[in-house]
Amino acid sequence: MSKISISSKMLRPMSSKAIEKAARADPDAQPLTPADFKRMKARPRVQIIRRALDLTQEEFAERYHIPLGTLRDWEQGRSEPDQPTRAYLTVIARDPEHVDRLLNRPGR
Repeated sequence: MSKISISSKMLRPMSSKAIEKAARADPDAQPLTPADFKRMKARPRVQIIRRALDLTQEEFAERYHIPLGTLRDWEQGRSEPDQPTRAYLTVIARDPEHVDRLLNRPGR
């Protein structure tokens, strides 16, 4: 079995300036420009809520009485929830079991 020797040259610490210079030299690691941010879309919040609850789109839509097509449009960025719906989604995010119980009581 051969031993690998590591010289102190290989482990020398880099200064912050050297790290930044090396990072900027990498064409695949360039900082984002304002144009990049403009074309990027943030993940819709409803998808984050749904995934945190570990529900499929179908389950989330049925449980919280949201049309499935509307939910898909929100998640795919084709449309955005209006202000009252954003408030409703906030309530779901904070207390999903309570909203579920209120909407889906037995006998309803």
